[in-house]
Amino acid sequence: MTDTPESPVSTPRRPRNLAQGLVEDFSERIRGGQIRPGEKLPTESALMRQFGVSRTVVREALSRLQAAGLVETHHGVGTYALEPSGGADFRVDPADIATVRDVLVLLELRICLESEAAGLAAQRRTEAQLADMRRALDEFRACLAAGGDTITPDFRFHLLVAQATDNRYFADLMSHLGSAIIPRTRINSARIAHEDREQYLARVNLEHEDIYAAIVRQEAEAARAAMRTHLSNSRERLRRAQVR
Repeated sequence: MTDTPESPVSTPRRPRNLAQGLVEDFSERIRGGQIRPGEKLPTESALMRQFGVSRTVVREALSRLQAAGLVETHHGVGTYALEPSGGADFRVDPADIATVRDVLVLLELRICLESEAAGLAAQRRTEAQLADMRRALDEFRACLAAGGDTITPDFRFHLLVAQATDNRYFADLMSHLGSAIIPRTRINSARIAHEDREQYLARVNLEHEDIYAAIVRQEAEAARAAMRTHLSNSRERLRRAQVR
């Protein structure tokens, strides 16, 4: 199969957050008209070569662009630009999330935002969205067993829950926050919890499974409670670490 000719890409910068760098580059070009609505974006492999980043970074950036309503992806076909809405982007600089206190503040926001998102997702999710969530959880478990990257499937699961609300603003906020919402990208969560990495991540995985099971059953209150428990557990561990 022959790839579609690649769109010209300007020399990429190396920002502190590589996925955010791709998001900003393509957001500017789509909003500025350099990439027209309906135009196909380069393949994942082409983006990896052009920006000098991993497939994980490319996939996170495309997920965030999709959640922002700037592109749509057709599995097995490619990713295409959409007509931009013209709204201003919401920004949280990951560099500003550097301390336990910063992570706690963000968790307070997430508890409010994502608990309600989980409830709405339980009411509105589609079978395709459930399948995507299942794949993210399976990837998390596989990466945990192999000692690999669990941050990407972790963020993807939370973003998919937001997308399943059928309310673009939940997904927009999650997309712009990006993987910085995952506490262990900022601090050593397992050490703070006084657990080894495998024990800590196994518990995170079980909490994700509880959220997913409630969404599958379409039990909105159970989904809200499971998400609140998941995020509150992280908050309480960090609070205890602060007072030691």
